[in-house]
Amino acid sequence: MPKVTIYTRAFCPYCSRALALLKGKKVDLTEIDAGMDAAKKAEMIERSGGGRTFPQIFIGDKHIGGCDDMMALDRAGELDALLAA
Repeated sequence: MPKVTIYTRAFCPYCSRALALLKGKKVDLTEIDAGMDAAKKAEMIERSGGGRTFPQIFIGDKHIGGCDDMMALDRAGELDALLAA
């Protein structure tokens, strides 16, 4: 299973929703709280190719976008395949 990294910020409902889905799938993930850390936020923006909203989600080195993007992948039946690769 590839490493999953999610950049979050406190009190973000989209972050909570994304984390709940991943944890429900028993995904071992690394959560990086970048909400109040300028260096971590800059890292997130650079790594995502300009994504400034929270969360930004990576499966391995692949940027899959934010919460809505991940939910769309899950509805399409594509998320599990990415997580299993």
